[in-house]
Amino acid sequence: MTTGEKNREKGVPLLLKNPLEKFKGASFSGSVFNLSCTIIGAGIMSLPATFKVLGVVPGIALILFTVFLTDMSIEMLLRFSRPSGCGSYSEVMGDTFGVVGKMALQIIVVVNNIGVVIVYLIIIEDVFSGSTSNGVHHAGVLEGWFGAHWWTGRSFVLAFLTLTFFIPSICFKRIDSLRYTSTISVLLAVVFLAVVASVSVYKIVEGSVLRPRWFPEITNFGSFWNFFTVVPVIVCACVCHYNVHTIQNELAEEPQMQAVVGTSLALCASVYVTTGLFGYLLFGESTLPDMLSNFDNDLGIPYGYLLNDIIRVSYGGHIILIFPIVFHPLRLSFDGIFFSSSRPLASDNTRFAVISLLLVFIGLVGALYIPNIWVVFEFVGATAGFLMAFILPAAITLKDRHGIATGKDKLAAIFMILLGIFANAIAICSSAYSLVR
Repeated sequence: MTTGEKNREKGVPLLLKNPLEKFKGASFSGSVFNLSCTIIGAGIMSLPATFKVLGVVPGIALILFTVFLTDMSIEMLLRFSRPSGCGSYSEVMGDTFGVVGKMALQIIVVVNNIGVVIVYLIIIEDVFSGSTSNGVHHAGVLEGWFGAHWWTGRSFVLAFLTLTFFIPSICFKRIDSLRYTSTISVLLAVVFLAVVASVSVYKIVEGSVLRPRWFPEITNFGSFWNFFTVVPVIVCACVCHYNVHTIQNELAEEPQMQAVVGTSLALCASVYVTTGLFGYLLFGESTLPDMLSNFDNDLGIPYGYLLNDIIRVSYGGHIILIFPIVFHPLRLSFDGIFFSSSRPLASDNTRFAVISLLLVFIGLVGALYIPNIWVVFEFVGATAGFLMAFILPAAITLKDRHGIATGKDKLAAIFMILLGIFANAIAICSSAYSLVR
């Protein structure tokens, strides 16, 4: 019997809307889309801004290096969960470090995912209702189509989407139920990417694109510190560890999980590199922290405004559709912190509804009062992102409770911890310096 089958017997996190419903297991393609959807989220919009800071060559290298480390850390996590049959990241932490470890991981997931939820809502606001950056207002899609009205404002748009989509979509208790929305979401991201790349190539051929910076320009202490602020942004864009076990437990054939991870990361790496490169080529030094805000002016090509709308609407739709797949582990971790001794969340509809509504409300408040996505990425990526993606999987490997780690595993784990601590400290100091300045 596979670990996934054991977990399904125990009810670990396979949560059915109807206990009598028969579930034969998720497909490989559905699992790939769900994991890819977890990865390809809001971080994609800040990648062109990281290329503006880093330059093209270090930007591409950092993305590929982060994806490589992510694959390594997920492999560690899955391998060290098998001996004890753990069905979630928090259970692996509990098996290795006890109740304190399990609780710590759940708190980290809540901090990370509530930050991601807020980022998603901010992007949706920016897309449909507009944003203001450096004193300049960038009109949203609805404002561009119908003008400025109360019903095109940020608060109303978020309230409308919350009632009509977010609340219904987070009612699913099994992550595989989101495979169709995940597939559509990834396809919308591809549409967005194809249009951005096409516009960039057109302008390159036309000769209206300025020569990009291949390497960063460090002219003073401030520019040096600014270089490190992009690291948590890219780390945050690759975090998907909190959904790996849930997807594995629902997969029809558990041994396929490593192939699911590899396929998803390869897809996401290509999307990230292409988006960062073409987005930066298109806007150069005028690239904003949220690149979508750049698409409110004429692109200087035929049908420029129509292409602007296609780009913004397709990506806005992508973000709307991936909201529930990030919310799913957020709710489970929040419940694990406060109701660890209660019956399973799926069997308590009242608790399920109250926790869901509370977390949605927190996300809405954060989205309305936090100025832009870069602020959230710097904080979340520099804290929860590094811990969840690299430091904790490496700590599990070094602890090696079941005696299965090789010398190579331990060397890799030490490298990941040292790198994580160094990059974490630098990113936090850099963010603090930027705020003070």
